[in-house]
Amino acid sequence: MNRFTGKSVIVTGAASGIGRASAIRFAGEGASVIAADKSPNVNETVAMIRKAGGTAEALEMDAGKAADVQKLIDLAVKTNGRLDVIYANAGISGGTPNIFEQTEEQWHAILQVNLIGPMLAIQIGAPIMIKQGGGAIVCTASVAGLRNGAGSPAYSASKAGVISLVSLAANNLAGTNVRVNGICPGLIETGMTKPIFDRAREKGTDDRIGQLNALRRPGQPDEIAKVALFLASDDASYVNGQVLPVDGGLSSSLPVVPPKPR
Repeated sequence: MNRFTGKSVIVTGAASGIGRASAIRFAGEGASVIAADKSPNVNETVAMIRKAGGTAEALEMDAGKAADVQKLIDLAVKTNGRLDVIYANAGISGGTPNIFEQTEEQWHAILQVNLIGPMLAIQIGAPIMIKQGGGAIVCTASVAGLRNGAGSPAYSASKAGVISLVSLAANNLAGTNVRVNGICPGLIETGMTKPIFDRAREKGTDDRIGQLNALRRPGQPDEIAKVALFLASDDASYVNGQVLPVDGGLSSSLPVVPPKPR
């Protein structure tokens, strides 16, 4: 498919994991991609895209800073002449699961990237889309924003905020033909979750990773990327203000002892 031929697409958090997989897929479907991340590894993502024959530019930036987001939007417009899609995917995790141990500084840092970052992408990017007649914005939330138990307090609160942001932004943009949707990934094997997978493999319990969801396995970044592309494409032209869990069925059930497979 070439759903994004001629489209200008921004992907944040594109140095690894879900962001890298998404940037590669967008480019593979014809998009001109601006891959952004605080890590210099974003240049590796762009090199991979170009090697495969795609079009991409890299920008090292902080997704939680307005000046950097403005620079990112300006680069997309200067390079491609327009802005069709923003995938606001950049995020950081948050250590301890105990609310009494997380510091004010940790809360500020996590909320700045995970929640204020997508807000800035919408606030600065949407007006460009409105002027050109429409566009699509996708934000990465998390199952941690739906229920307790999937992340630290600050991380979970930030992702709950993203879920709310998606619905309010979609309605603030009513009548503009700019759609805003989100994704709630479950346990996905990325750099952020690497310690979980590493510990399980060291203990020989990696077969238990993801056992609480109905598919009985963790997810891969490309499985989230495919959903991001759907929500950003015209295939989802009537999907707006929604957040889709992509978690193997984890959020579909209350905590129960998993039944044995038949």
